Amino acid sequence: MEHLIGRRKEIKKLRQYAESKKSEFIAVYGRRRVGKTYLIREVFAGQFTFQMTGLDNVGKSDQLKQFHTAISKHHKINPPAKPAKDWFEAFNQLINFLETVDSPKKKIIFLDELPWLDTPKSKFLTGLEYFWNSWASARRDILLIVCGSAASWMITNLLNNRGGLHNRITGRIKLEPFTLAETEAFLKYKGTAFDRYQIILLYMVLGGIPFYLDHVEAGQSAAQNINALCFEKGAMLRNEYDNLYASLFKKAERHQAVVEALVQKKKGLTRGEITKITKLPNGGRLTAILKELEESTFIRHYQPFGKKQRFTLYQLIDPYSLFYLDFIRKSAIDDEYFWINANETPRYRAWSGYAFEMVCLHHIPQIKKALGISGVQTSVASWYNETAQIDLLIDRKDQVINLCEMKFSIQPFMITKSYAEKLRHKIGTFQTVAKTNKALFLTMITTHGLAQNQYTYLAQNNLSMEVLFEI
Repeated sequence: MEHLIGRRKEIKKLRQYAESKKSEFIAVYGRRRVGKTYLIREVFAGQFTFQMTGLDNVGKSDQLKQFHTAISKHHKINPPAKPAKDWFEAFNQLINFLETVDSPKKKIIFLDELPWLDTPKSKFLTGLEYFWNSWASARRDILLIVCGSAASWMITNLLNNRGGLHNRITGRIKLEPFTLAETEAFLKYKGTAFDRYQIILLYMVLGGIPFYLDHVEAGQSAAQNINALCFEKGAMLRNEYDNLYASLFKKAERHQAVVEALVQKKKGLTRGEITKITKLPNGGRLTAILKELEESTFIRHYQPFGKKQRFTLYQLIDPYSLFYLDFIRKSAIDDEYFWINANETPRYRAWSGYAFEMVCLHHIPQIKKALGISGVQTSVASWYNETAQIDLLIDRKDQVINLCEMKFSIQPFMITKSYAEKLRHKIGTFQTVAKTNKALFLTMITTHGLAQNQYTYLAQNNLSMEVLFEI
């Protein structure tokens, strides 16, 4: 496990499941490329009693052959002579094998890419139900771990199953992208020497996706790496967008339609606005699409401060999707130096400001820690009216609201006279419209802190990017 970066909570949970006094059925899920399989294999290296990985785009017969190959590898004394004819027989073969294993520790079974195993009319889920309900759940020595990127399948068939697997999952681990601290540790492990400004630049494009970060080259700047990964001929991330959504969602074009509607309005859209743009019916299917996108960390939902539930907004927060739709999709395929040349253009500055806001949004716990309010109950929202907008506010139970202004710059940020007037207007308008008696603390979150001048006093809190790297 010396190669495993971060994931402390997930490692602890997996170990607890392995040491519990009852059989456990654990679902590990998360978006493509986030490191689910790597985590499980590192934690339980050399301890699997049985493991297999589903095959993509093959039928039941080939999946059962793959199962037979896996069980023959593990069951070396008396393996089944030929592949099972169906999943009921396959899981019976697994039961017969497991009953021959004499071990004081849990028998660990790992089924990777589970959604691929459930081919049409294969009755895979029926076999899995039989294995768990009639045999494994009655024992105390089974740890069944299932994993898959296809969020639609995992949520519908396991987490929200209404049939024989209803409430059978005993634990779930949703694997999130790396934080900035984990990203920094990962890049250091790779031998890179980026400063934190450069790491944030990478995070604003790649998010905390380990697979993307693993392709970052030492000895090149963040801008050079972004250009190589996204814009050069054959760049890995130029065509990742369609593959990403297709791997996660059934009928992914509907999920992409929602995402591409959300990018049109950065602060988010209501359900009604989404249906108007996408032409999708405002019913149960849209509810499922939004839930699946949120479970896969592409979007979030929130209520603007002072608004009722019907004004709930859905906002696109995935860095790569935002960057793809803003830049990669719109770039010429033969413009291999697009990003190098785009630096410091007005379009770049507009993107970088919003992308930095998204980085901050992904690190609310770190911001709360820096403010000394980790233990204080809070709600996070935005607020806007016709003349003013606050992209992030932290409403606290201790009668304070932090009004956060996030600014991305290559040097300490200076509050100018005109910006100071804008801030005063924004705070005054919020206080008047929101009719709040809570204290309002202007909180500046910038890359390199504030440059000192006669307007610096306006900020009760002055946070630099360093706080975002806290564990």
